[in-house]
Order: sequence, then structure tokens, then C-alpha cells
Amino acid sequence: MALAIFDLDDTLIHGDCASLWSAEMAKLGWVDGESFLRRDRELMALYAEGKLAMEDYMTFSLSPLVGRTEEEVAFVVEPYVEDVIEPLFYSDATRCLATHRAAGDRILIISASAHFLVSAIAERLKVDDVLAIDLELKHGYYSGHTQGVLTYREGKVTRLHSWLEAEGEHLDGAYFYSDSRNDLPLLQQVDKPHVVNPDPALRAHAEQAGWPILNWR
Repeated sequence: MALAIFDLDDTLIHGDCASLWSAEMAKLGWVDGESFLRRDRELMALYAEGKLAMEDYMTFSLSPLVGRTEEEVAFVVEPYVEDVIEPLFYSDATRCLATHRAAGDRILIISASAHFLVSAIAERLKVDDVLAIDLELKHGYYSGHTQGVLTYREGKVTRLHSWLEAEGEHLDGAYFYSDSRNDLPLLQQVDKPHVVNPDPALRAHAEQAGWPILNWR
């Protein structure tokens, strides 16, 4: 039995759930669609280059949720996941999850997206353990702020080690699957790193390190 850790966006799904959620908020009329989506694309381009300050993205992307309740957001997230995200699950990813389940491995999704999105998607994938960016609630309403260490770059490592201690788990024989150069800090922590549809910088590193390179469709 080992720990099998998965990134979410562009690893388990063909796309980024946060950007797709921005498009969903535009459809809902929660944002000015044209300007909001243009800014989303600008920030995600920085992410792809490994230059994004995640605090900036979260401040931007959470602004439409300020003053909304958990229940109000969850009400629209459920059909969003069913209609938009579920068709984007990589078939190879679902097979990989099944293989780890059959081996008795514990599966953890760790993502740099908001927890309310990641947990809803993980539920569809029948994954119980999730680490994602936690959001602040004040009197049951989203404040627009995050809380705790963000699960991004080195923050994924920090949050994972806290989770391991709390859960009595370890990284002996652990797997981690990711597509992004931003996950190099965590890929270097595990015994069995795997890169999935990697960006050019991650592919070059994987080739040099001799890590498996997977092409999921």
C-alpha cells in the first residue's frame, strides 16, 4: 500500500477548473464576462510560465464570491462539475485511479485551485482525500480571502507534510502525477514521480531525471 498523489488541472482533467469556473461565472452573470475572462487568460499565461503569484489570482478569482454563501455557490458548482468538468476527465486518468485502488493505495488530490471546486470534482472521481486552497468564511459568507498555506509550488509540499503528520501517513513508495513545472518541488519529494502531458520545462526536467512521461487522453 502506498500513497498515490494527483494534481488535478490538466492532469486528471483536460483543462483548468478555475478558468472554466470563471467562464461559468460569466454565464451566471456574476462577472463582466469579457473583461473578467481576459484577465483570467492573462493570469493563467503567467501560471503556465511559472511566474504567477497565486495570491494575485485568488484575489481576482474570488472577488465574485464575496458576500455569497457556501450553499449558494455549492448549488451552482454541482451542475457545473457534472456538465462542464466530468466530460473532461481523461480516460487514462480514471484507469490510473482504478489501478491504484485495486492495489490498495490511498489516493490524494492536491491542487492549486479553490477547495470548493476541487472537492466537488474529487467527489465525482470517488476520491475522498483532498488538499486545495482553503477559503475564508465570515458568518457563513465568502470573504474573498484565502486562509492558511496555499497549495501552490512549495506550498503543496508544506501542506502535504502537515497532512501526512495528521493522518499518520508517509511518502515511502509514494507516487505523484502532474503536468506542470510548478509542481517540481513536490515531484522531487516522492519516490515515484510521473509527469502527465508535461509542459516543455517539466518535460525537459523529466527527460534529464529519467522520470516516466505519460500521455493521457
